[in-house]
Amino acid sequence: METLKLIEEILEKKKDKIIDVSNKIWEFAELPYNEYKSYGLLTKALEDEGFVIKRNVADIPTSFTASFGNSGPMFGFLGEYDALDKLSQVAGCSRKNPVEEGKPGHGCGHNALGAGSLGAALVMKEYLTANKLNGTVIFFGCPAEEGAGSKQFMARAGAFDNVDFVYTWHPSTINQVQSVRSVAIMGANFEFKGLASHAGGAPHLGRSALDATELMSVGVNYLREHMIDQARIHYAYVDAGGVSPNVVQDRTLIKYEVRSPKVSQLKELFERVVNVAKGAALMTDTKVEYEITMAFSDYIPNAALAEVADEAFREVGAPKWDEKDYKLAQEFMLSYNSSTIESIKEYIKEEYGEEHLSEIWDKPLDSEVHPYENSIKYTSGSTDVGDICYAVPTINFNVATACIGNVGHTWQMTGQSRSSISSKGILTAVKIMALSAVKTMNNPEAIRKAKDIVLKQNGGAYQCPLPDSVKPPIGKY
Repeated sequence: METLKLIEEILEKKKDKIIDVSNKIWEFAELPYNEYKSYGLLTKALEDEGFVIKRNVADIPTSFTASFGNSGPMFGFLGEYDALDKLSQVAGCSRKNPVEEGKPGHGCGHNALGAGSLGAALVMKEYLTANKLNGTVIFFGCPAEEGAGSKQFMARAGAFDNVDFVYTWHPSTINQVQSVRSVAIMGANFEFKGLASHAGGAPHLGRSALDATELMSVGVNYLREHMIDQARIHYAYVDAGGVSPNVVQDRTLIKYEVRSPKVSQLKELFERVVNVAKGAALMTDTKVEYEITMAFSDYIPNAALAEVADEAFREVGAPKWDEKDYKLAQEFMLSYNSSTIESIKEYIKEEYGEEHLSEIWDKPLDSEVHPYENSIKYTSGSTDVGDICYAVPTINFNVATACIGNVGHTWQMTGQSRSSISSKGILTAVKIMALSAVKTMNNPEAIRKAKDIVLKQNGGAYQCPLPDSVKPPIGKY
C-alpha cells in the first residue's frame, strides 16, 4: 500500500494535466493517420517532462516514442488518440446532439486511452526519480488503431525490441484485466477492371466491373457457410463505377476485411476470398487486382503478467462513483432503442445476477473489480495490440468509463468520453498501470515467465502478418 500511496500522491499533482490532455484530444477528434494536433499535444507534454522523443516511427508521421531513463528494466505504455468518422456529439449530452453534423468523434474513447497511458508514463518517471531507481519508461504513441493500425508496423520496425513488458488499457463498461482474446484481421482493396460501353446500344461490347464485384459478393456469401464460427467477412463499396446506369461500368473498387482467431486461419480464409474474386473476374471477362492494406495479429493476454496486473487492479479498486455519475450513466443507458435496452437487461442478469438487476439498473456503472479468468474465449473484434503481444509481454486493462451496456462506436460513447465518468476511469487506469509496472519491475521471475510465453507464441521472433512490401497506407485507407 505504500507504493500505491506514493503513486496517488504523484498523480494528484499530475491529474489536471492528464484530464486536460484527454479533453483537448476529444476536441481535436482526428481521424486515423491525421492525428497531428493530438500528436503535437502529447509530444509537447512529454518533452516538457523530460522525455526524449523519437518521431516518425515506422514512417508514420503521427507515430512516436517518448522515453525517460537509460538503464534497468525497460517497459512501456501504449497510447492511442484517433477518432471515428461521423460520431460528433456534445460532451455529456445523453440525446443525439452533434457538435458538428457529420464530423468525427471519440466513439471509442481513445482520447481517454491516450491520456491515461500518458499519465502512467509521467507517474512512473516521477516514481523512478523519487526512489532513485534504474528503469526506462517509454510512451508508445500509436495512431490509427481504428484505421489500418500502426503497432504492427512499429513492431516490424523494431520499436519494441529489448522492451521487457508493456501495459495498456481501454475505456470500457467493466473493470477487469482483459481475459478474452481478440481475433486476427486482414483487409484488402479489390479493384475490378472491365470495358465501358453503351448499356443499351452495345451492351455486348462491354465488360462490367460492377457485375464482377457483385458476383464476388455472392460468392463470398456462399463461402460464409463453410468457415469456422468465429470467422467474419466484411465489405464496403469504395467505388461502384459511377452513377450512370446506361454505361457499363469499367472500374470498381471494393474493400474486404477478413477475421479469424489465428493468423494462420486468417491467411487461409483470405486466400479463399481472393479465389472468389478471381472467379468473379473470370465469369465476367474482367480483370482483378488486390492490395493488402492492413492486418492485425490476434491478441492473447499474457498469463504471467495478468497475475501481477490482477493483483494491482484489486489493490487500486474500481472508480469511485457518486450520484451525479450514476444519474448521467442511466440517462445514456436509456438513450438506446428498446431492443438494445432489453439486451442490456439480459447482460446485467448474466454478468451480475438477476437479483441485482434493479440495483444495477438504478446505478449502471461497474463498481467492482472482476477477477481475471485464464480461459480461451474470443471477442469478434480486432486490435493492433495483438501484434504487440507477439513481440513483447503485454496486458490490456478494461476500466469503466461508460454506462453498463454501452455500445462502442456510437455517439453515446463520444458523449461519455468527455465526462466525469470518463475522467474517473482515466485516473483509475493511471494508478492500475503504474502500480502494475512497479510490481512487475520488482518481480524478475514474472518477467522471465512472461517472455517465455511470448517466445512460445511467436516461435522465437515476432512475425508481422503483413508482407514486407506493405507499407503504412498513409492517405490510402
